[in-house]
Amino acid sequence: MSQDKMGRRSWLRGLMGAGAVSGLDSVFVAERTNAAQIGPKDNIKVTKIETFVLRNTWVFVKISTDAGIVGWGEMLKDDAKACAAGAMEVGDYLIGQDPLKVVFHWQAIHRGAFYRGGPIKTAISSGIDQALWDIKGKAFGVPVYKLLGGPTRDRIRVYGRVNEKNGVNAMKTGPRGMNRGPIKYVEGQKFVDEVVDNFKALRQKYGSGVDIGIDFHGAVQPPTALLLVKALEPYQPWFYEEVVQALNMDVMAEIAKKTHIPLATGERIFTKWGFRELLEKRAATILQPDVCYAGGITELRLIAGMAEAYYTPIAPHNPQGPISLAASYQIAACIPNFFAQERGDDEHDLLAKPLPPIEKGHRPLPTDPGLGITIDEEKVKAQVGEPKPYLPRFDPDDGSVVDW
Repeated sequence: MSQDKMGRRSWLRGLMGAGAVSGLDSVFVAERTNAAQIGPKDNIKVTKIETFVLRNTWVFVKISTDAGIVGWGEMLKDDAKACAAGAMEVGDYLIGQDPLKVVFHWQAIHRGAFYRGGPIKTAISSGIDQALWDIKGKAFGVPVYKLLGGPTRDRIRVYGRVNEKNGVNAMKTGPRGMNRGPIKYVEGQKFVDEVVDNFKALRQKYGSGVDIGIDFHGAVQPPTALLLVKALEPYQPWFYEEVVQALNMDVMAEIAKKTHIPLATGERIFTKWGFRELLEKRAATILQPDVCYAGGITELRLIAGMAEAYYTPIAPHNPQGPISLAASYQIAACIPNFFAQERGDDEHDLLAKPLPPIEKGHRPLPTDPGLGITIDEEKVKAQVGEPKPYLPRFDPDDGSVVDW
C-alpha cells in the first residue's frame, strides 16, 4: 500500500477514534471492492500486456497495472494472430504509461503509425482502447458510460433470437433461396421468388410484432441486391444490412435512394474518417460500427456524435464475445441515438460473470465498474488454441470465387 493511502487511513483512524478501527476496515474493504480503487492523487502505470487467441477466433487483450487493476479488451476475430501480435508490439509504447489517459493513447497509437486504418491496425487500437476504459472505470469505481456523460436511457433493447420468455422481439435473417445464398451477379426469378417466399413465411410465423432485419452480408452483387431489395419491400423488413460491399459507397447510396426500407452498414468500415463518407453520401440510415475494429469505445462515441447530426441511429455490430458485448453496452447506454444491440441475447457468460438478465426485450444498464463484466481468466486460457481458418467460397456451378 502506498504511503498516501496509509496516511489517509491513519488520519481517519485518529478522527474516528480507536473504537472505530474494525468498522473503518470494513468501510475500506467496501470502498476498494465496490467503488474507486485509487485515490485522486495516486499514480498508476501499465505494467504488462497479454493477448489470448481462442480456438473460436475470438481475440482478447489484457492490460495489467501496478495498482492491481486489470482491463480487458477484444479485437477482430479475423486475422486473429496478426491482431494479437500487433497488440503486443504496442507494449513498447504503452508499458510504463498512465492508463487513464485513454484518448491520448488512442491518438498516440493511431497517429504514431505511418500506415493507419484498416481492419488489423484499427482492431489493435480498439482492443487496447476497451481495456484502458475498463481500467479507468474500475479505478474510479463506475461503469464506463458514467465517464462518457452518463446514461441516456434506462435499459438497452437487444435483438438476436425471438424469445417470449424474456420479451426479445427482434431478429435478423439472411436471403436464402435454392438452398444457398445469392452468389450470382444477376440471380434468376426462381431464386428471387424463393428468397421472398422464405421471408414471407418468417413474417407470417412471427407476425407484425416482431422486427426482422435481412443481412446481405456484403456478399451480394449490386444487380442482384437491387432485385431483392425491391422484391422484399412488401413484407417490411426492419432493415437491409450490408446490401453490397462497403468499398464502393456510391453503389450503396444508389440502392438506398431506390427503397424506403432503411439500409444498415458499418461492420467493415473503420474510424470516424470511414463513417464520414458514409454519412455524407447517405449510403445508409443505420450505422453499425463494431467496437472491436472500428476504433474502440473512444471512436464509437465520436462516430455516434457525427451520426446524430444526420439523424442517424447507431446499432453496434457484434458477432464476437463477452468483452465486445459489454463494451457495446457502454456505448448503447450513453449515446442519444442508439437503435438496438446485436446478439445482446446470446449466451456470453461462459467466460465471464453473467450480465443482468433481459426483461421485456431489454437488458438493464450495467452497474459494475469498468466494462461491467468479470472475465474468468482460467476459462479463457482453457480455450486458447489454433483459430478456425477463414477459407474462400466458390460457385458450385463453375468454381469461381464468390464473396464472403
